[in-house]
This record gives sequence, structure tokens and C-alpha cells, in this order.
Amino acid sequence: MTKSQTYQRKEYLARINRVIDYIDGHLDEQLSLEKLSEIANFSPFHFHRIFSAMMDETLNRFIQRVRLEHAASRLVSNPKLSITEVAFEFGFSGSASFARSFKEYFGKSATDWRIDKLRADSKNCKLNSKAGQTFGKDRQATEVIFLYPYLSSQTYKKWRIEMKRDNATILTADVEVKELPDMEVAYVRHIGPYAGDAKLFEGLFAKIMTWAGPRGLIRFPETLIMSVYHDDPNITDEAKLRTSICLTVPRETKSDGEIGRMKITGGTYAIASFELFSNQYPEAWQSIYGGWLPDSGYQPNDGAPFEIYKNDPREHPEGKCLVDICIPVKPL
Repeated sequence: MTKSQTYQRKEYLARINRVIDYIDGHLDEQLSLEKLSEIANFSPFHFHRIFSAMMDETLNRFIQRVRLEHAASRLVSNPKLSITEVAFEFGFSGSASFARSFKEYFGKSATDWRIDKLRADSKNCKLNSKAGQTFGKDRQATEVIFLYPYLSSQTYKKWRIEMKRDNATILTADVEVKELPDMEVAYVRHIGPYAGDAKLFEGLFAKIMTWAGPRGLIRFPETLIMSVYHDDPNITDEAKLRTSICLTVPRETKSDGEIGRMKITGGTYAIASFELFSNQYPEAWQSIYGGWLPDSGYQPNDGAPFEIYKNDPREHPEGKCLVDICIPVKPL
């Protein structure tokens, strides 16, 4: 592939990513082919074909899938919402059309999906008398203990949690619930499996840093490096999972090629600060979603969760990563 062809392909990818970002932020709205092709700067006729070829699914199929997967997650994260309310929240014209689409995609009704998921969560998360939380098939294997939940000020709360296995502490974290501002970020995006793939993340980080360095955009400690996870890996097929490796940039920064730009919306976030070995990320996420959240008085809110990386693990004496896991939340 020539340099010219490489540039052209990156430009196509950038335009598709702009459309995907717009779709993610407007799932409750009418998403017409005309509007989305305008964002991509392609004619409607050609845009539909280009999107299908590059994303391996049609535009309508992509929009429908993302809406259904977000709705499925909301059914479980906010059981107080009616199925009709969830349907309208994600752009469906009514409960009947939502019900048909949901059953066709997931193989069961939205009601049965919610009941089955909540029942499974109840079995996998058992509250004990010490305000701890257990996980997995062996309920005594892993336990999250809240050491000192307390009100630290008028505006946010702090917690200290421990994750234990066989009476040994394997993870600890400080958790705060506080307000974060909007953040402008540049990103490089990956679609497909990513869990445990260190080489993949190294390559993505190298790509965004190589782009940012010559532009004078790496200004630690002001610059934040993060991974944004756009899909729920418990719902979305791993071949279609989207993750964006990002760094914060000034608002006037111009992106180009496969480097995109987006805004991470500010608001109330639960921020859990960990020191992790590279293989401990799944347990860290589990300790928040299965351990901290059910006892916190909060529930997940709209928006994608993300990780903020605070060190180079190669410079840590034990090779650990200092990372904040950030989840948008609202009161239960």
C-alpha cells in the first residue's frame, strides 16, 4: 500500500469514526442517512456502502444493535425504569417495536432478560454480615470489604475497599464520587477483542503518542492518558467491541487521519484508584461493579466508563500500573 493509499484509508476511517461518535451521543434521536452522511462528508448513496464495507454491518444494523445493547444494559443497571421508558430513552418509537427487536436480537423478551440478569447477579454477589461482597462460583473465593465508608464533605463520598481471596488481600482501592469536567480528547480506536492483549494496547498507545509528541501535546501532568470502553463486554460480541485510547488535548486541537477527536462528557463519576499488575484489571472492574456499586447508593449513569493511567509501569518497582477506573453514576 502506497503512502497515498494509507492516507486515504485513514481519512475514510476518521470520517466513519466521526459518525460513530455522533451516533453514540444521539441514540434517542432520529438518525437519518442524510444527516449521518453529511457528518461523514460523503453522499448518502456512497456513505451507506462505505460504512457497510468498513464496519462489516449495515448502518441501520449498527444503529439498531447499539441501541439494543445499551437498552439491555440499562434494563439491568436501572431496574426502576419501565421497559417502555428504556425503549424511548434509546430511540425506539414505542414498546411494541422495541419488544419485537429485542426478542429478535437476544432471543428472549426484555422482561425475561431483566429477570434472568438480575437473578444471576443476585447469585453471584452475596452480601455478608461484615458489609463484604463475594463473587464467582466459589462465593468464598473473593470478597470485597468496605473498610470505612464515610461522608467526607458536602459534595462527595469516599470509600476504602479491599478485595480478598482465601483470607489474603489481593487488591485495594480508594473510591470517590465526585464531579469531573468535560474533557476534550484525541483518540485512536480499536474494534474487536482486547481483553488481556498487552501488545494491542502497546501499539495503540504508541500510535497516539507518536502523533501527539511532535505536536507538543504531551504535557504531563496536565495531559491525561486513558482508555474509553464504549460497549459492555457482557453484552456486545467481542468482535464488535469498541475501545478508544485517548489523551486530553486543548479544545482547538485539530485531528487528522485515523486520529479522531471527541468530548468525554463531565458529570458525577465514581473514581476507584488502584495499583494493579497487568493481569488484575478484570478483578478490579469486578470489585467496582459487583462489590462497590451495589452497596454505594449509586447506579451507573449514561456515558462510557474509562481508565486513566497515572504512571509508566516500567518505572514502578513492582511493575504495577497506577490506574483510576472511572464510571459515570447517579443516585440509586
